[in-house]
Amino acid sequence: MRLLLLLVAAAFTLTACKSLTPMARENQTPRSFKKRVTHEIALNYLAYLPPDYNPKKRWPLMLFLHGAGERGTNIWLVAKHGPPKIARTNASLPFILISPQCPAGDHWSNDLLLALLDHVTGKYAVDTNRIYLSGLSMGGYGTWALAIEQPEKFAAIAPICGGGETISILLAQGARRNALKRLPVWAFHGAKDPVVPLEESQRMVDALEKIGNKHIELTIYPEATHDSWTETYNNPKLYEWLLSHKSRAPAR
Repeated sequence: MRLLLLLVAAAFTLTACKSLTPMARENQTPRSFKKRVTHEIALNYLAYLPPDYNPKKRWPLMLFLHGAGERGTNIWLVAKHGPPKIARTNASLPFILISPQCPAGDHWSNDLLLALLDHVTGKYAVDTNRIYLSGLSMGGYGTWALAIEQPEKFAAIAPICGGGETISILLAQGARRNALKRLPVWAFHGAKDPVVPLEESQRMVDALEKIGNKHIELTIYPEATHDSWTETYNNPKLYEWLLSHKSRAPAR
């Protein structure tokens, strides 16, 4: 089927190494050898390629982070909501879509997501100046966290009914602060959300505005509860807005 060629399940394995130096007892000379502890972390993901994908040109990429309900080992749960759901029924998205699955009981890891981005940008013909990030609920929190840590990696972000720590924004310095000031953000939230209060998104927006970000917008759905993602991801203007942005060179 054409669908299976466009939306496929894949896996990424990160080998993590940690060096441990044994502690010396009192009055002993510390031993110099180190023990390397190696373990593998597997991350399943769905990969969507546009119908006219050609590796001879560079393509924009969207990284989508699902919510808590889609964690686990059944990778097709990831396509329950958002862009991967759209990709299953409407194979016309004009970008590469990478949708990882968070393991059961875990939350999104910045380190693992950054490693995944390195992996897919090496595997596919990605335009690294047009990498976009979006997620819902737990994925909204993951979107904020990853973008705050590495704002220079993303051309634009769209967190939905999420939140995060504002202190990392307010205390950012140097190049990271400048990148946060330049980062285009379109956030979304339901005014009647009983799971993640609207104030969570508002705090993040306020913090970015406080450091001088003038490229930020918060859309509030007056009657929406927790599901503020269906209307958001069904809106073609979201994708037009994302694709209108490219990463900017750092200010001098």
